[in-house]
Amino acid sequence: MTRRDLLRASAALAASGRVRLPVLADEPKLTPADERIHKYLAAEVERIGKNVLAGATTKAEWEAKRPELRRQFLDMLGLDPPPEKTPLKATVTGTREAGGVTIETLHFQSRPGLYVTGNLYRPRPRRVPPGSEDLDPPRRPARKLPAVLYLCGHANKGRDGNKTAYQDHPRWFASNGYVCLAIDTLQLGEVAGKHHGTYTLGRWWWHSRGYTPAGVEYWNAVRAVDYLLTRPEVDPDRIGVTGRSGGGAGTVWAAAADDRVQVAVPVSGMSDLEDYVSSRVINGHCDCMFAYNLYRWEWATILALFAPKPLLFANSDADPIFPMGGNRRVVARLRRLYALLGKPELVDEFVTPGGHEDGPALKAAAFGFFNRHLQGDAGPVAVPRYEPIEGKLLRVFPEDKDLPADAINATVDEVFVPAAAVKPPTDATDFPARKAGLVKQLTEKVFRYLPPATAMDIKSGREAEARLPEAFRPPAEFTYREVHPELGIEFPVYSRWGRAGVQNTLVVLNPDDDHAKVAAFWGNRYPDDTLIVVYPRGGGPNKWSRKSPPNTVERSLALLGQTADAGRVWDVAIGTCFGIGLPVRVVGRGPAGVIGAYAALLVPTWNDKVPINEVVLVDPPASHKDGPHFLGVQRVLDIPDALGLLAPGVTLTLEGAKDPAFARTEALYKLAGAGTKFKRG
Repeated sequence: MTRRDLLRASAALAASGRVRLPVLADEPKLTPADERIHKYLAAEVERIGKNVLAGATTKAEWEAKRPELRRQFLDMLGLDPPPEKTPLKATVTGTREAGGVTIETLHFQSRPGLYVTGNLYRPRPRRVPPGSEDLDPPRRPARKLPAVLYLCGHANKGRDGNKTAYQDHPRWFASNGYVCLAIDTLQLGEVAGKHHGTYTLGRWWWHSRGYTPAGVEYWNAVRAVDYLLTRPEVDPDRIGVTGRSGGGAGTVWAAAADDRVQVAVPVSGMSDLEDYVSSRVINGHCDCMFAYNLYRWEWATILALFAPKPLLFANSDADPIFPMGGNRRVVARLRRLYALLGKPELVDEFVTPGGHEDGPALKAAAFGFFNRHLQGDAGPVAVPRYEPIEGKLLRVFPEDKDLPADAINATVDEVFVPAAAVKPPTDATDFPARKAGLVKQLTEKVFRYLPPATAMDIKSGREAEARLPEAFRPPAEFTYREVHPELGIEFPVYSRWGRAGVQNTLVVLNPDDDHAKVAAFWGNRYPDDTLIVVYPRGGGPNKWSRKSPPNTVERSLALLGQTADAGRVWDVAIGTCFGIGLPVRVVGRGPAGVIGAYAALLVPTWNDKVPINEVVLVDPPASHKDGPHFLGVQRVLDIPDALGLLAPGVTLTLEGAKDPAFARTEALYKLAGAGTKFKRG
């Protein structure tokens, strides 16, 4: 379903101005498991929402926090540390004139092979008739002009690029004394990439890599400002940025972290977590609209980084994907900060009647705001109707044969955020320090979120079993417990008591596994063990609906600094407590086994009273690109490196692990002096 389809489905509610939730025409009816997970998501939003402005209550506190907050924001875009600013290789491919404006078609490379196509609009220089030069008084050097970077929304113009859909904005700026550069976005530009990785394409590995196309859009904007500053007619002290919808989000990214931007007008480009998650407005947005909320910010904190520079927050009052409730909350928080910083007059909002559309009132408000703050002109603004220039005339690469052969736009998601290259320890004495350092990075960067320290609710007995669908009733000889580690989260634990004094074996299930068959398989392998079978959150009887689009739950979790798989690690860690006080063997197939291995790795950090002495993995994936998915884990390490950190205390058995990458795991075990504890089946 496209964004246009979503808006059409929501049109009736939007017209009334009462819209709260974009309704997908074929969205499945919520199951009880859906109701529970959405209750959980809303509760998490409420918790995060209490941390307004990162807890700053004075000007001094905010100013002290801002540098670290800026670093955290870049980290949430996958850009900490920022990439090297490589040569732009800017090239103008054509020039044309229209109505007193000169338009240049140009491209530059924000990173090698990452092409950004755009149109630069500037006032046409005044022509002096031949022979009249001597009649003019001595001229002063031409005054440098303010510049505006225009970031485009989601307009599908094919090979022409979405910049051609927004040409009236830069034409107005150039007609009124500005230089304006309008650049294509990644997905809808002339050299196209993808925005829809987790929305429709199933690229959940974006979460593991820490990649979001929002990072690309931010970086392209930064490099676009770099290009503007190479232009001799541009005043470096008068740079503004604006755009609507996806371009409004890009405006927020650029304003938040590029200190050269002096004025910003995001138009219908940002809401808050209450709208995105609690009201499921995330269903109407692709991945370029979001950073990964690793640090669990209240969302307005992002744009607050721009304060106290001039900011106009603009929107329409019946926009179904940027509802007014979120608009009012964001503006109220920004006004609070600007007042705190002594500049309440520099933040304002503009709201016009209408839906998600680029109307003349929004344009006039934005144009007037830039005039006041970059030109010193508070006069009225006229918004003329321009005759559109045919899109193909504004192409940077006129024909398909002109497209650059070295472009990486289509595969930039694979290289934009580099995967960590873990250096192995030099010797056995170096192993403990290297292991401690990597575990510390995992706990501080990847598994930052831990549930609040509240009493866990555990239900057992016939009443709990009665709530289970028949397909998930416990097998014979198994007892059943229903565990509630957090509000709105529950998972089942099936237990079969073994012979006294023998090992506990905890079986981790994948969401679609048949618990009875899996329990029988492992029960036959370990007939004397106490067997604990766990469906972590979102699996078995608690499986929530997953439809592509919109993949609501998994995408919402990323806005809360989590993933479903990271929560499953926590659930498995809890499951280890259901034995009889003996060491625990953790076993699982595919991604579930790796989740169990991470629980074994992190349990000593979370609870040193649970001894896990063995991990058995069947058919494990060789990389987090194939799951399980934790936010940014590949920026720290990958599966073979993580498994190697189980040494020396945990015996590790890999069955069906044929990928050569697991040689790294074996080498780490040998280096740690635990070579005999590594087994391959």
